[in-house]
Amino acid sequence: MSCRAESPENPAGVVYGIITMGALLAAENGKAETYLEAVGSAAIALLLYWLAHSYAGLLGDRLATHKHLTPVSLGRAFLHDWGIVRGALMPLVALLIGWIAGAALETAINAAVWTSVGCLIAFELLAAIRAKAGTGELLVEVCVGATMGLAILALRILLH
Repeated sequence: MSCRAESPENPAGVVYGIITMGALLAAENGKAETYLEAVGSAAIALLLYWLAHSYAGLLGDRLATHKHLTPVSLGRAFLHDWGIVRGALMPLVALLIGWIAGAALETAINAAVWTSVGCLIAFELLAAIRAKAGTGELLVEVCVGATMGLAILALRILLH
């Protein structure tokens, strides 16, 4: 799976998904779990986050606009925020590749966390290039992505 945020419906959702899965996996303790437990808990937490994010956005909109909940509006909300799931799949796929390759769970979790970090940096680089940023601007923008990635790594270090 490539690090793509070109979702026309919600590229920010892809970034949210990457950060969310990176943080979830950073909190995982590979020493006390199995691959099935790590993947399962990450997938359930991701789905819950996606559903909660979509529902909260829709409910907030309905409170502001006084509209009724309909199956169509609920479906649109879930579809709009599907980018969250797409983004989260990038580090999750890295974890699955580690499982398939027979890596130790701790190693695969670290690879998945680093996948999150790498994607954030790559997206900042892509955004800077698309904005035709100068060298200084490009460096600042990539540093912002690296800072977000470092926050995920800091979580991993602090919890383990």
